[in-house]
Amino acid sequence: MTVITRLPAFEALWSAAAALGPVEDAPSAAYGGTLRFPRRDDRPTVIVNFVSTLDGVVSYGVPGAAGGSAISGSFGPDRFLMGYLRAHADAVLVGAGTVRGASDERWTPGDVYPAAAAELAEVRRARGLAAQPTTVVMTRSGRLDPGHPGLSDPAIPVLIASPGGVRPPAPLPPNVEVMEASSVGDLMAALSARGVRLLLCEGGPHLLAQLLAAEAVDELFLTLAPQVAGRSPAVGRLGLVEGVGFDVDTAPWWRLISVTRVDDHLFLRYRRTS
Repeated sequence: MTVITRLPAFEALWSAAAALGPVEDAPSAAYGGTLRFPRRDDRPTVIVNFVSTLDGVVSYGVPGAAGGSAISGSFGPDRFLMGYLRAHADAVLVGAGTVRGASDERWTPGDVYPAAAAELAEVRRARGLAAQPTTVVMTRSGRLDPGHPGLSDPAIPVLIASPGGVRPPAPLPPNVEVMEASSVGDLMAALSARGVRLLLCEGGPHLLAQLLAAEAVDELFLTLAPQVAGRSPAVGRLGLVEGVGFDVDTAPWWRLISVTRVDDHLFLRYRRTS
């Protein structure tokens, strides 16, 4: 296999048995193996990808620094992993706040890591997937800009899911469909009916809280960035999960699947056990 130097090299520190399959292509060689996910019969398998500071902050919540790039330092390997996960997913799920906070984002493999766009596209072709994952946006208010690049690009299918099928106020481009979903269960049923088997959630933390409360998360990919953001009464910052508080008896537990690193960033993969 040709080594592509523009791809990062992840150092495997620990991995559970059968966490990864054999190397099949250049992206899997960079990551250290081919990603394998358990498949469910009752709903899509749901994987989540976040980056966090050492003290658990996932967003500074200020204009220009609300997204994960401010947390990771726009670290190339973290962006590669985002693209690699997107390359496996039938659909990428984001909340409306995430869309509003990322004015130029497209939730596709090549957009987040252009240096390997061709290789990531080949990953999708080899797995028989559509050219681009469907972008799924959860919104209660419908407050979305239909002209957003991630919603208006005709090459990207988009589903807007909202209670009552609430629509954005402006006309929608033809690649966008609005569907009713009043709960996580409704969303999962609708996506299953559309053939979604692997769903990747990229936030935000309020949406993740809804998925966790509905016991609808199977794996968590967490990049741990080597910085401390801090909090104070005057500076509130978002953590990994917002809006839901579990008690001692109901808090979900996770099994560590793998640990890799690139420089000072750690890449952790967990699978839910309860």
